[in-house]
Amino acid sequence: MTALRLKFPLYLQLIRWDKPVGTLLLLWPTLSALWMAAGGFPGWHLLAVFTLGTLLMRSAGCAVNDVADREFDRHVQRTTQRPVTSGAVSVSEALVVGAGLALAAFALVLTTNLPTVLWSFFALAVAIVYPYTKRFFSMPQAVLGVAFSFGIPMAFAAVQQQVPPLAWLLLLGNLFWVVAYDTEYAMVDREDDLRIGLRTSAITFGRHDVAAVMVLYAAYLAVWGGVGWQLGLGWAYAAGLAAAAAQVLWHFQLIRERSRDGCFRAFKVNHWVGFAVFAGVVAGLA
Repeated sequence: MTALRLKFPLYLQLIRWDKPVGTLLLLWPTLSALWMAAGGFPGWHLLAVFTLGTLLMRSAGCAVNDVADREFDRHVQRTTQRPVTSGAVSVSEALVVGAGLALAAFALVLTTNLPTVLWSFFALAVAIVYPYTKRFFSMPQAVLGVAFSFGIPMAFAAVQQQVPPLAWLLLLGNLFWVVAYDTEYAMVDREDDLRIGLRTSAITFGRHDVAAVMVLYAAYLAVWGGVGWQLGLGWAYAAGLAAAAAQVLWHFQLIRERSRDGCFRAFKVNHWVGFAVFAGVVAGLA
């Protein structure tokens, strides 16, 4: 019991408890889809399932990611002190923590319906595969985009017991957003990643990285804007998209010089882009 008490702060560090940005980046598009699927407030049960499930799965993903990247993280200044990399938490401990959190999330999914349960297996598979794609795929951020967007079809399945084409269109649009903000994140570590042989979108885009990020943001807003128009969400939703677009312009100012501090700051505040869109959805469906 004493050992567990001493290790507990390290487990919290492992799952990034003190860095909720990743959870929020997952949460806002998932809740937006939940509201769209339900045509308004989806009810407290589904709201709790998807909010807690998002938190649990993001935390589990952090544990798996740290195990997969532990050898690479030793060579990146920003990640050398992660618990698994530093040896403070063993690989087996991290996997047990990750599995426990994933099982807790699955228990929540079991309170929904069969289609949602079935889709959750695919979501889990993508989340597990993602960390390893950095070794061979020039655009691993696209795989992360699928993993970080899969709450969207699951939300529709939970409400409607099916995943309509609209949900896949939202997933595609959200994938553009994920690649955009994770490219900003990858720009922070580009020199380290080149040195150790990892592949990222920041490396793949090369000198066109800033332009590519802006195009991806524009594609995200265009797709979600088109869906909002199709659903008749009106001026309230348009105002949310406009607030998100204004933030994107600010991001351009942050990343245009490609400084580590500027790119990292752009990534860390990205959840406000998602929140602006979510607020527009809620207002549009009120």
